[in-house]
Amino acid sequence: MKPTTYRAAVTFMLAASSLTAAVEAGQSPFSVSMRTTEIDGLTIAYREAGNPDNPTVLLLHGFPTSSHMFRNLIPELADDYHVIAPDYPGFGASDMPDAAAYEYSFANTADVLTKLIDEKGIEQYSVYLMDYGAPVGYRMFAKHPERVSGFIIQNGNAYEEGLREFWDPIKAYWAEPTKENGDALRAFLTLDATRWQFTHGVGDVSKVNPDNY
Repeated sequence: MKPTTYRAAVTFMLAASSLTAAVEAGQSPFSVSMRTTEIDGLTIAYREAGNPDNPTVLLLHGFPTSSHMFRNLIPELADDYHVIAPDYPGFGASDMPDAAAYEYSFANTADVLTKLIDEKGIEQYSVYLMDYGAPVGYRMFAKHPERVSGFIIQNGNAYEEGLREFWDPIKAYWAEPTKENGDALRAFLTLDATRWQFTHGVGDVSKVNPDNY
């Protein structure tokens, strides 16, 4: 593992386990900018921090969240790294075009984010990804492996065996995107289902900030 990749992994683990006193106090010496840019006619929102001359870390969020999930991690990395955390089309503060006019696919999302990286003039970067970030980040790597210096992977499936029975209704919709197959998935998009993803297994749900969901 390259030293920069190892250092990023260690920094992430430390940040995930506890926040610094400055972050807990709502303060940080590193400013996080909330930016937008237009790509293929879509307004894409992203968070950016750190010196662009430093190695870049691209943070790819999962479902059902956005770059908001990295709000505490970004200041932890910004001292040593240039950090980019985008919101995918349909997520966070990015545009949510009608599905009749836009194909929501991991491939399209990967292309949009590659164009974002190109626009920023970034030639090489490391990737932290989780959940939906996996099929996005892996596609970016498959097209331009020379640009990705390393991965930090959390819950990022890359193989058929990882998509077990839970995914059967979703696979059915992938194969046949009919109204019936779509309606079978709508429960995933309710507030209760989203709240469950943030509170399930938590001993004291009062510790979970509702801003998350």
